[in-house]
Amino acid sequence: MTGGVLRWGAVAVGARMPVAGAPLALVFLVRERPGGYALGAVLAAVYVVGEIVGAPLLGMRMRAERARPQLAAGLAVGAVAFLGLGVLPGAHPVVLGGFAFFAGAAPAAAPGGLRALLTGLVPEKAVAQALSVESMLTFGVWAVAPAVVTGLALGASPALPLLLAGGLMASAVAGLWMLPAGWQADTDDRGGEPMARILVRAWPIFVTGAAGLSMLALAELVLPALLEQRGIGVGWAGPLLAVLAVGSAVGSFVYGLRTWTGRLRTQSMVLMFALSGCLAVVAVVPGVAWMFAVLGVAGVLQAGVMLTRNLSLREVLPPSALAAGYSVMYAAVGAGYAASGSLAGGLLSVVSPSTAVLAGVGLGLVLTVIAALGEVRPPAEERLGSGGGDVAERTAVRGGGDPERRL
Repeated sequence: MTGGVLRWGAVAVGARMPVAGAPLALVFLVRERPGGYALGAVLAAVYVVGEIVGAPLLGMRMRAERARPQLAAGLAVGAVAFLGLGVLPGAHPVVLGGFAFFAGAAPAAAPGGLRALLTGLVPEKAVAQALSVESMLTFGVWAVAPAVVTGLALGASPALPLLLAGGLMASAVAGLWMLPAGWQADTDDRGGEPMARILVRAWPIFVTGAAGLSMLALAELVLPALLEQRGIGVGWAGPLLAVLAVGSAVGSFVYGLRTWTGRLRTQSMVLMFALSGCLAVVAVVPGVAWMFAVLGVAGVLQAGVMLTRNLSLREVLPPSALAAGYSVMYAAVGAGYAASGSLAGGLLSVVSPSTAVLAGVGLGLVLTVIAALGEVRPPAEERLGSGGGDVAERTAVRGGGDPERRL
């Protein structure tokens, strides 16, 4: 908890609170129009598409030595887009869609860039703890944002959450000047290899990240229907999801307390299988008390999955590619969440909610196994020694080795 990390936390809250509340805020913004809920769902989907498109495109162009102006530009455009939504709530749907897209796309590289800035603020031996702190902050923001949006939209004005989002994002732009201009990274550490090719080598990590959130997102989205199927009041959905978020914050704290046995890829695989088991139990347990307990454990495991994936990226990617890797991970997780929403809608029309959750768990397990095989077996061109560079070193890194034996 140094001054630099605390300042970083203030900037991160300003940048991430708008993101956490945006989909719900868009629904509230237009819900009183004819067909308002359908329009709100479309605007929220456009926002998420903007994030998925913007994160890799902008993240791959971010440069370590000049990250501040790039982050500031993206956050500033995002702030203007959020303010536009709040100032013009009655605009044509196409105009609102344009604002929603840029609100999602322009600042989409900020999570990756801010994560790289954070890890540059602390000694190498404290990176795991710093990422744990970031994870705790993220889960805290995601737990608070929906309540803030709902309270402001229903208690004051539907436009107020989006105006607040624009103000918070603008404050993050100003706060960037309290942080370093960038982080240290040797641009020659890629050996002339294109950024896209470097990122492709990390595909198993991106797949695991998407699989982890897609399973959890499916459980979240199906939870109200699952409660109805069990004869439990739908009002329990909010407290259950709050327990999930608290469990994730607790898991982030616990993971950062110590070092853990085994390679990162092994930790990630074990945690993913355990998370799958928890979600399968949620689909079949009859009582709400059991749901509270199992979702709390699932939250703890989810935090571990996210942290091991972020730490694995640091093993696979050179320092100059980390911001791009974090951004692609952000896009992959967003894509997994969006796919889960579509899958949930399709499955609930033909099967019971419990069966829908089990189907999502099965799909997540398949993706986990594919990713695990991809990490264990290097690509053919690396086994044959093509592509330049030190093949033995690259294979060891892909294998998840930890030369300092700290993890």
